[in-house]
Amino acid sequence: MRDRFDGVQIFVEAVEAGSFARAADRLALSRSAIGKSVARLEERLGVRLFQRTTRAQSLTEDGQQFYEHCQRAVDELRTGEALLDSGRREVAGRLRISMPVLFGRRRAAPILLDYAKEHPKLELELSFNDRVIDVIAEGFDIGVRFGALGNGTSLRARRLSTEHRVLCAAPGYLSARGYPEVLADLAAHDTLIYACGDREYGWRLPDADGALVAVAIAARLRFDDIEVIADAARAGLGLCWLPHWLIRDSVQTGELVEIWADRPCTTVDCFAVWPATRYLPLRSRLAIDALADRLSEGNRPGRLAQRRRKEVDVVPVKGVA
Repeated sequence: MRDRFDGVQIFVEAVEAGSFARAADRLALSRSAIGKSVARLEERLGVRLFQRTTRAQSLTEDGQQFYEHCQRAVDELRTGEALLDSGRREVAGRLRISMPVLFGRRRAAPILLDYAKEHPKLELELSFNDRVIDVIAEGFDIGVRFGALGNGTSLRARRLSTEHRVLCAAPGYLSARGYPEVLADLAAHDTLIYACGDREYGWRLPDADGALVAVAIAARLRFDDIEVIADAARAGLGLCWLPHWLIRDSVQTGELVEIWADRPCTTVDCFAVWPATRYLPLRSRLAIDALADRLSEGNRPGRLAQRRRKEVDVVPVKGVA
């Protein structure tokens, strides 16, 4: 009976990882060990499970059918492990989390390092990257993402916090160029925008009545690092639209002035996402709890803190971008 299950988990990992190399990293095995295990499984079953080329691999029709059954079995095993974790109430094992670079370094990593300190049997791996990570294919237990997530069944999500974005500039810049009163005034100003590759990200700003409006911004200065945008704004190079947590200290010290502080500002939701499963391992669930508890602290004070929206429970997420 045991022989019938040999190689099944490795096969499932190879499918979910998208390649033998990634599966090897996730399982701490060599690529050749993954290949030999799959080859033995194919020989025992008498079918070819993968179509393999030098550049890619894909499931055959038999492989897809076999994977669907194996996946359910492996999911049940993972569920059982999660239930045991919950019963022991002991956080242990490896936890891999991906997050945006600056937000991760400034906001999420300190929370997770405290979490690791509280649980000495936890193996924590943090990855910082501003591209959208394929959580399942790249073997992450949790990903931190921003913005609307859509619908689907591949991932699950929980809102961690609501981040506020504000328009600001250096006092010297505003003295020289004037204070914009309405959205149309922005055309006469220098702006500092975030751009990644060929994609530029527009601004959503309040009009005189407080309604948030999508604004197309033309700029000669573009950056793919929001910390550099803040530096440029402090140097008096133009208007910027940034997360409040990033420029809060500069506003308090007077290096930057928040523009239209009496109007509503744009909010962006921050989510934790993870592969869909009936039960989360305890180490993942408690890490998400820690992020949700502490990221919601220190949001923009005053009227915005009072308007903070409630956190949501688990919701479906579209695909795995």
